[in-house]
Amino acid sequence: MKAKRTPIAFKNEKITHILKELASEFLSMESNRQSLVTVTKVEYSSRSKQATIYISVMPDHKAEAALDFAKRQRAALRGYIKEKSRLSILPFLDIQLDIGEKNRQKIDDLI
Repeated sequence: MKAKRTPIAFKNEKITHILKELASEFLSMESNRQSLVTVTKVEYSSRSKQATIYISVMPDHKAEAALDFAKRQRAALRGYIKEKSRLSILPFLDIQLDIGEKNRQKIDDLI
């Protein structure tokens, strides 16, 4: 039996999708093309009005530089999201490296 999605859960999923798409667009436009930065997932909390954007970076040795760049660009990213979306309240944005994705890649390499 499939569980019903509540309106709040549906709204949170929609906001998460919007944030992921717009963050991907923004980072693609603003990056210096020295590395490939991919938004892998977004965790959004409607209660705390906070969103964590997880990125993966290739090559691995450029990850810290790309993360520093992305964190410096948070205000510009927030402005971009405000301009491109119709979200009434913009969440506080945090950006982290997606360690789970890196671990998944290591497992794939081992197999």
